[in-house]
Amino acid sequence: MSENQKYRVLLYYQYVHIEDPEEFAINHLAFCKELGLKGRILVATEGINGTVSGTWDQTETYMNEMKKDPRFETMVFKIDEADGHAFKKMHVRPRPELVTLRLEDDIDPHQITGKYLNPKEFYEAMQDENTVVLDARNDYEFDLGHFRGAIRPDIETFRDLPNWVRENKQQLEGKKILTYCTGGIRCEKFSGWLLKEGFEDVSQLHGGIVTYGKDPEVQGELWDGQCYVFDQRIAVPINQKEHVVVGRDYFDGTPCERYVNCANPECNRQFLCSEENEHKYMRSCTDECRVHPRNMYIKEHGLTEEEVQERLSSLKKEVAMN
Repeated sequence: MSENQKYRVLLYYQYVHIEDPEEFAINHLAFCKELGLKGRILVATEGINGTVSGTWDQTETYMNEMKKDPRFETMVFKIDEADGHAFKKMHVRPRPELVTLRLEDDIDPHQITGKYLNPKEFYEAMQDENTVVLDARNDYEFDLGHFRGAIRPDIETFRDLPNWVRENKQQLEGKKILTYCTGGIRCEKFSGWLLKEGFEDVSQLHGGIVTYGKDPEVQGELWDGQCYVFDQRIAVPINQKEHVVVGRDYFDGTPCERYVNCANPECNRQFLCSEENEHKYMRSCTDECRVHPRNMYIKEHGLTEEEVQERLSSLKKEVAMN
């Protein structure tokens, strides 16, 4: 395959004023479709946040055109090689916020944000005994991979993080706080919020986990597992020196890095699960989801009522024996 036929995934954001996000989204969607890109881009008055995939030529044209706009001329694009598109469609959507914190008093990263640390500085700072490393992502992202020794906030969405911090303040008080997220955008606001809350020594991993994994010096060291990404790849490797599996199968706790969505569309919970257990438990996280009338696993595999009852009975016997 020639260089210009290879696919790439671009991850980027920029906090910058966009006058009319709705109009921008309409025009930008047309531009992306014309190029042949696929992906998901959010636009707000505070800026842009996107992940798009396309061929080498398509992504190169996109980056060049974006940098012609004075608003985006300094924007950093994180580039991953890919086997094909990482998305099925192209979406550009206006939003009230680029990352959903829903604070009463919003944070402007241009005015207040934590100290930026490059990968080498972050690597060294993590090893300071008076430092706590706080993951700014959701629980399911952490469970697939995280920095060694990092604190796992028990949250399902980013907007729950401030409350979690307030309830667990004792873990952070008097410490040097290091925070990180996938590409850096969440930390821009979250680190600023931590400073506003009175935490004095707050730093963030500049460029996020993705940049850390590509750094030629640290090579992703001290990262365990894989990094969760919001596209069809689901997981990408970070640590170039060693691979430690930290993910655990939802059903039996064995090492696992394979995410599936619950077959009950009304639940749609994402959980780690081996292929064997996916079939054994009909890709359902609970008994209620297994017997749900809209269970997609049953539909996909054409299971009869008799076959479903047989599997349920087998699972009940196994539970009873254990």
